Amino acid sequence: MRRSFFLALLLAVAPTIAFSAEPRPNILLIVTDDLGYNDVGFQGARDIPTPHLDRLAASGLRCTDGYVSYPVCSPSRAGILTGRYQQRFGYEFNPKWDATALTHGLPLSETTLADGLRTAGYTTGAIGKWHLGAHPQFHPNRRGFDDFFGFLGGGHRYFPGSVVEVEIGAGKKATVSGDAEQNSPILRNSTAVPEVGELTTRLGEEATASITRYARDAKPWFLYLAFNAPHTPLQARADQLARFATITDERRRTYAAMVATIDEAVGRMLAALEATGQRERTLIFFISDNGGPMTKRNANASVNTPLRGQKGDVFEGGIRVPFLVSWPARIPAGRTYSQPIISLDILPTALAAAGTTRDAKLAALDGVDLLPFLTGKNTAAPHARLFWRMDGGEAFAVREGNWKWLHTYHNAPQLYDLATDLGETRDLAAARPEIAARLAAAAAAWNRGLIAPAFGNNPFGGLINRSGLEKNSAP
Repeated sequence: MRRSFFLALLLAVAPTIAFSAEPRPNILLIVTDDLGYNDVGFQGARDIPTPHLDRLAASGLRCTDGYVSYPVCSPSRAGILTGRYQQRFGYEFNPKWDATALTHGLPLSETTLADGLRTAGYTTGAIGKWHLGAHPQFHPNRRGFDDFFGFLGGGHRYFPGSVVEVEIGAGKKATVSGDAEQNSPILRNSTAVPEVGELTTRLGEEATASITRYARDAKPWFLYLAFNAPHTPLQARADQLARFATITDERRRTYAAMVATIDEAVGRMLAALEATGQRERTLIFFISDNGGPMTKRNANASVNTPLRGQKGDVFEGGIRVPFLVSWPARIPAGRTYSQPIISLDILPTALAAAGTTRDAKLAALDGVDLLPFLTGKNTAAPHARLFWRMDGGEAFAVREGNWKWLHTYHNAPQLYDLATDLGETRDLAAARPEIAARLAAAAAAWNRGLIAPAFGNNPFGGLINRSGLEKNSAP
């Protein structure tokens, strides 16, 4: 219902949108999977050179305080593509891999960034990891994307292997091997295609080919490139591994090779944009879907220094990520931006760049249009507060200015001053009880606008109250 209403509104205003004399920008959204905060050159990595990503950072803004809305893959991506806290529509766990599951995916009530941009006249494409539902109703082609190349699950092997038969939806089957999700078919739209070569390389090649193909069309385009690297399994090309022979830790060596392969793919895309004369008018976002998993399940030898925590935490290491925004025609180059922003801002920023505005018609969004802030027209903070909730209410966090309040599982509430304690080592909850109380109350008020998880592995059957917040009373 809501999705239909939102689309109708977009359609209603589309004929009246006034565009500037400059062509509307192309939009390229690059999302990596489980990338450590300190594992790219522009973030300070010394053992993993990333010259192409560093060049991208130099062409725009490095957002030092850039966050995602959830510290685990699929809910984070649901927030990115809807511009809304995903707990508002019950998306709080990774969906199970099941092509018959009608509820394990991005609800059909939600409008995606691809929906909005396609309505605005953009060609839309998705490449790589989907992880927003395996049932055919959740397929990217049904969620606003004209073209899709990739896989529907949450992870994938990087090299071809032996095969078995699995269901891929809509009565179709394909042959894969081992774990059905990790080894699910590579699809071009809904048709399985052969696995050829190393996967990250191939995704980069597909993205580069799409950029070159889109350049022949007069329409602007939106491309969502969702890598599954450097998520496990740790696998990389032999030539990339050879580059990092001096790294003695085998897991870190392979991880470094995987990150370098992402960087190589980004370099190919930038070269294609430049060769086709599109670079100046292409708005590029680059983020990770969450922090690196250093010691937990699916640990990949990532490093989140100087942050505390990792994937699955509401400490900074789980939610603060490498975050770049580049648009040479509009955004100043070679600077840093230190106000807190969040991945939910990508959708309204992209729609504003495409010619829509954040007005009453888009009031349901939690993200904001960042363009006035990133261009220096507005020097205020884009958000008064940012919020996080995990596992149906087992963990919460709030950031207000430099203050960070969190309450995790069975632990007492904690308060940190990120301006002086980025590593979250000095708990100030007892020393500043008035701030802790204010942020706890803000978290409780925000929580009342959320709903219980619609699916997942929460053993408590909905919202539980371990963190001391009021029980969610939303319908």
